[in-house]
Amino acid sequence: MSLIYSDDQIQLKDSARDFLAARSPVAVQRRLRDQPEACGFDREVWAGMRELGWSAVAFSEADGGLEFGFAGFAPLFEEIGRNLAVSPLLSSVVLSGALVEQLADDEKRQELIPQLIGGDLRLALAHDSQHRHATQVAGVSANRDADGYVLRGEKSWVVDGAEADGWLVTARLEQGGEAVFLIPAGTPGVQVQRLQLIDARNHIALKLDDVRLPFSARLGEDNPHEAIDLALDRGRACLAAELLGACESMFAMTVEYLKTRVQFGVPIGSFQALQHRAARLFVDLQLARSAVMAAFEALDCNATSAGERRRLVSLAKWKTNEAAQKISNEAVQMHGGIGVTDEYDLGLFLKRVRVAQACLGDSDFHCQRYAENLND
Repeated sequence: MSLIYSDDQIQLKDSARDFLAARSPVAVQRRLRDQPEACGFDREVWAGMRELGWSAVAFSEADGGLEFGFAGFAPLFEEIGRNLAVSPLLSSVVLSGALVEQLADDEKRQELIPQLIGGDLRLALAHDSQHRHATQVAGVSANRDADGYVLRGEKSWVVDGAEADGWLVTARLEQGGEAVFLIPAGTPGVQVQRLQLIDARNHIALKLDDVRLPFSARLGEDNPHEAIDLALDRGRACLAAELLGACESMFAMTVEYLKTRVQFGVPIGSFQALQHRAARLFVDLQLARSAVMAAFEALDCNATSAGERRRLVSLAKWKTNEAAQKISNEAVQMHGGIGVTDEYDLGLFLKRVRVAQACLGDSDFHCQRYAENLND
C-alpha cells in the first residue's frame, strides 16, 4: 500500500487547492450560511469543478468520463474538506453515479451518466430512514402492479436533496427483495421537508405518499444490495477524505495560533504540555491519512474482496471520525475564547465535521461493521 499520492494525484491535488483557494475559500461557506442559496451551494463554483473534470474523474471513457480511477477523488475531497467547499459532488456524482453505473442498463446509463458529469442532471441518494445510518434498506416499500410501482414511506437525511432534479430512492419490494428507483422532482405524492443541521448545508427528508412510477423508473431488475453497499462505501471513503482535509486545516490553524499567541512574554507554543498535545494530534492525523489511503486503494482495486473493502473503508471512516473529534476539541481548547467565537473560522470546521462524522455511519457503526467483516 502506498502512503503517498501518485504524481497524477499530486497534480490533481495542486489544481484543486489553487481552484478552491481562489473560488471557494472558507468565506464562501460562511456566506452560504448567512445568505443561503436554495440549492445549498454556489452554482458558479460547481460549474468550475465540472470544467476541471472533477465530475468525470471516476467514470469510464465509454460513459464520457476521464477514467482516472476512483483514487482521484481522494485528493479532491481532501481539498474540499480543507476549504469547507460545498458542492453536490458527493451526492450526485459519487453516490448516485455509482448506482447508475452499476444498476442501469446500457441505454439508461448512456443517457444519465453524461448528464451527471455535465451537470444537466443533479440527483441525490435517499437511503437512510432513521436518524442513524444503516446499511439495510428500510423506510420505503414498493408494490408492483399492472401499471408499474407504488412507493410509500419516508427517507431522512437526504444530502443535497433540495432543488435536486430527482432522487434515487432505495426501497423494499413488498414481493420480496430490494430495488432502487429514480423519482423525478415534481412527481405527485412526493413531499420535501428541509432539515436544519448545524453545518447549514442542504439536507432534506422525503415523504412518499402513494407515489406511482412506471416500470422504467426502476434501475435494473437484479437485487441491488451489493451495488448499494459499494456505492455507500465510495461515499464513506470520500467523506473520510473530506474529514482528513478538515482535520489538516484545524491542526494548521492551531499550530499557527500556538506560535503567535504570547502569554507570560513567550509564545504559548513553547509550553511543553501544549507541545505534547499537538504532537499527539499530529500522530492521529497521520494515522488517519494512512487509513484513508488504504480505503481508496481497496476501492480502486478489482482484486480486493468485498469483506476486505468493507473493513478498510470502515477503518478509514472510524479513524477520521475519531481524529476529527480529538482535533476539533483540542483546537477549540488550545485557542481559548476565540475558538468559540462565530467570527473565527474554527467554529465552521467544528460544525461541519460533527455532521460529517455522523453521515454514512458514526464511529460505533463502523466499529461494528469492521468486526462483522473480520472473517470475510
